[in-house]
Amino acid sequence: MLPWHQYLMGVIFVLAGMNHFRKPKMYERIMPPYIPAHNTMVLVSGIAEMILGFMLLNKNTQDIAAWAIIAMMLVFLPVHIYMLQNNKAAMKLPKWALILRIPLQFAIIYWAYLYT
Repeated sequence: MLPWHQYLMGVIFVLAGMNHFRKPKMYERIMPPYIPAHNTMVLVSGIAEMILGFMLLNKNTQDIAAWAIIAMMLVFLPVHIYMLQNNKAAMKLPKWALILRIPLQFAIIYWAYLYT
């Protein structure tokens, strides 16, 4: 049986991925301009988050999912930095919240590492 916090992480990723389809424009707004095909990237990342969330809930695939989540969190770091640099991308969030998101990425990386 998996620990409760692993189920929590899996469900969070599934829900976060689903949100990419509910509010794609929000995710497109936070993407740096050098990333191509914003709409496609938002949908692909949403699908990836959902798949990895479900994979994390399976003992046979949790290791692959955890490493992929770690990689995905590293790939997403430029988005958080861009949000700090661009007022439109910041979505009116306070600066302290935008700054806090960066170490939060590393906390999520550590959390995922627990399941490798």
